Amino acid sequence: MRRKIIAGNWKMNKTPSETVTLINELKPLVATEDADVVFCVPAISLTTAIEAAKGSNINIGAENMYFEENGAFTGEIAPNMLTDIGVKYVIIGHSERREYFAETDETVNKKVLKAFEHGITPIVCCGESLAQREQGVTIDFIRTQIKIAFVNVTAEQAKTAVIAYEPIWAIGTGKVATTEQAQEVCAAIRVCISEIYDEATAAAIRIQYGGSVSAASAAELFSQPDIDGGLVGGASLKPDFGKIVNYK
Repeated sequence: MRRKIIAGNWKMNKTPSETVTLINELKPLVATEDADVVFCVPAISLTTAIEAAKGSNINIGAENMYFEENGAFTGEIAPNMLTDIGVKYVIIGHSERREYFAETDETVNKKVLKAFEHGITPIVCCGESLAQREQGVTIDFIRTQIKIAFVNVTAEQAKTAVIAYEPIWAIGTGKVATTEQAQEVCAAIRVCISEIYDEATAAAIRIQYGGSVSAASAAELFSQPDIDGGLVGGASLKPDFGKIVNYK
């Protein structure tokens, strides 16, 4: 039985001092033994968040990471910088990174490989635009994203990865894919993983749904056979995140 994983993607929100306040507010609300809980916070707040989360069930993740360990890469953050302060997870390939910062499937793959090299669990994002969904190419498009993201990733590594399916048209819009749509794509991702590796790897890997997840939609979404939790945006900055984590 795969353990649920519910992660908050804070995006570019909350100063370090505001981070402490929010984590202290959310700590009792997200307490659970039934799922892994991750807060992915802005880089400037990572150390603060790790300190604030001590003694709780909250794991801290980064929102991005570079694929080199050092060098003349102004503004980037290396994987060993993250592990040095205790970061456990990193979001890789979010649609906003792809759209605004020119990330490609190939750079996503480089980051995934580097994360595994340093013992960081990657949350690998994939998702289609509204135009792609309307053109009927959703599954083909996402299979391509997944296949490239996992090039040269071993089966043992893949078993520990997290994949987040986030339809771009549902991120921050208030629109949510229907439960059937979300399950269909997450199931197709699992099939794709089985084709790349084997059934055991596909059965082990955790696949999240993300895109305007709310307290109202969480229980139905997370009860689907191929949806193992959520990557939550705006709602992770509010007390309602506790209801999402404790969705049952």
